[in-house]
Amino acid sequence: MAVLVGKKAPGFSANAVVNGEEIVNDFTLGQFEGKSYVVLFFYPKDFTFVCPTELHAFQAKLDEFKARNVEVVAVSTDTEQSHWGWLQMSKDQGGIQGITYPIVADTNKTISHNYDVLAGDFYYDENDQLAASGELVAYRGLFLIDKAGIVRHQLVNDLPLGRNVDEALRMVDALQYFEERGEVCPANWEKGKEAMTASHDGVASYLATH
Repeated sequence: MAVLVGKKAPGFSANAVVNGEEIVNDFTLGQFEGKSYVVLFFYPKDFTFVCPTELHAFQAKLDEFKARNVEVVAVSTDTEQSHWGWLQMSKDQGGIQGITYPIVADTNKTISHNYDVLAGDFYYDENDQLAASGELVAYRGLFLIDKAGIVRHQLVNDLPLGRNVDEALRMVDALQYFEERGEVCPANWEKGKEAMTASHDGVASYLATH
């Protein structure tokens, strides 16, 4: 598994569904560079069970991400038509109606590959025929990208394990706190709590009071 933290987030241009209904071509991350942070998250499949709980959970917290100048973008290996169809289904029917942030169609699986979250792999068999091992869908990857387009945090869960959206918000808060104040955030830090300076004296002072 590649570690992208500290590196430029892999760019892409792909079809996506935005605002829950509009299919757009050539959706890119570049449009946010220099303007906004991005939480880019991958999920395995449309029309499944764990995935809609995550998508709705991000939507429920979308205003909190927006208040922090964060764009939320979802990606899966399904087509934009599949995304659109799922968006027309109500939540009580297992759909994701009401999701307004972009859902990108990684139909060629290149985005998932470049972020190294693609489950399974291609190989050539004994007859020199292209084959695949495992199901070529995305793991539950999440990447926090700063305004310069650099990955500052990544998390990858196996397919059955849903993510904690509040933890994604906490990481945004920690990054922005560090950028604004230059103080580092210790274990279990939350917005409003004390941080520490990145020096021996600062760490010693923090530990002495906790």
